[in-house]
Amino acid sequence: MSLAPSLPELIARARADLRMGVPVALRSAHGDAIAVAAEGLSPERLADMTALGTLVLTITARRATTLNARAYDGDVARLALPNDATTLWIGSVADPADDLTHPMKGPFTSIRDGDAAVHRAAITLAKSARLLPAALVVSVENATEIAAANGLTVLPVELALPHMADLAPLTDVIHARVPLIASEAGRVHVFRPDDGGEEHFAVEIGKPDRSKPVLARLHSACFTGDLLGSLKCDCGPQLRSALAQMGTEGAGVLLYLNQEGRGIGHANKMRAYSLQDQGFDTVEANHRLGFEDDERDFRIGAAILKEMGFGAVRLMTNNPAKIAKMQDQGITVTERVALKVGENAHNTAYLATKAKKSGHLL
Repeated sequence: MSLAPSLPELIARARADLRMGVPVALRSAHGDAIAVAAEGLSPERLADMTALGTLVLTITARRATTLNARAYDGDVARLALPNDATTLWIGSVADPADDLTHPMKGPFTSIRDGDAAVHRAAITLAKSARLLPAALVVSVENATEIAAANGLTVLPVELALPHMADLAPLTDVIHARVPLIASEAGRVHVFRPDDGGEEHFAVEIGKPDRSKPVLARLHSACFTGDLLGSLKCDCGPQLRSALAQMGTEGAGVLLYLNQEGRGIGHANKMRAYSLQDQGFDTVEANHRLGFEDDERDFRIGAAILKEMGFGAVRLMTNNPAKIAKMQDQGITVTERVALKVGENAHNTAYLATKAKKSGHLL
């Protein structure tokens, strides 16, 4: 018998630790390290990390491009930390909020020697924790001993990295009838990932025939648009229009996926909005933060559809990437159902950027 956590559980624990500001121990064949998220770093923790050895600030290649720093490792850049670096300096490198008012943050010295596996793992964990994709990393020779003495989670990097991109199995925890404005014949399913991540929902309208293509919508959570009625996006109108059409047809399924801000989380979404107020478009804002255009995982939607017994859909979307991902995951898309609603004076430029840079069919 063993009560020890499995590898996916260790990854989830490490992700949660970084979110709380707690360091994690990363064991690698190329050298061990202790890593902590740059976001929320306290002076006391910075001092403790400094006592362990030479610190390296790891950021994504996207963020490095903004800072005119070289990313010798391809997807990440390792920056040497100045001797007088403070938490404020580290924060300003990680967060682009003051890039325009204080553009000269460098010059930076990028590290090109050695392996970047532990740094890449730290960035991957920070992203999955919905934090700014930046981490402070210090190489050590005795990560296991340091972890044991300080109660830190130990993550074997070579074993963990391939699994960090795995889709956690989803369980249909419960479903119940929920009469909706769009249709009184509504039923809500709650899907919980085995890795302790955020739950996702499926809203089933009527009794869709599993042997036929179902009218379906993969809708990413948008607190500001869906709940507050924000005019900066078209999410709220798309959500209500999709449910209304399903209600009219008498059957359909809407997947409400907890991937706020194209998968970067609430806080980073608001950071992106703030950058848009400075004049950057939605894609540029994501890049300045260190993210890709779209960090969502549409495999989640395909997995839920399969779990519910659907193999073919009439997909309500303007995003070709969703269609491609459904096809890749074995879900047949027999028809794209356009969903062109919600344009207004506040989001015209945003929608134009999605069409021009992200290929949306608007």
